[in-house]
Amino acid sequence: MPNIKSAKKRVKVIATKTAQNKTVKSNLKTVLKNADAACAAKADNSEAAIRLAMKKVDQAAAKNLIHKNAAARKKSQLAKKLNAAKA
Repeated sequence: MPNIKSAKKRVKVIATKTAQNKTVKSNLKTVLKNADAACAAKADNSEAAIRLAMKKVDQAAAKNLIHKNAAARKKSQLAKKLNAAKA
């Protein structure tokens, strides 16, 4: 445990930010899973689910929670699944 006041504050701030980042990442995984399920079932709402998933991927990349290339790869995979579901 740190002794310096600023170091103590950093521990608290880092814990808060870690919790927030974990929430966003967990939500992203859930949305991606729902989009995959919608495409697999060829549901009516698959396009909306894919659009929401792409939005969440962009938001995570903007916050540097995932790498920008990983975000681009995920979006590409989602678009591929949507096109396959439409065909």
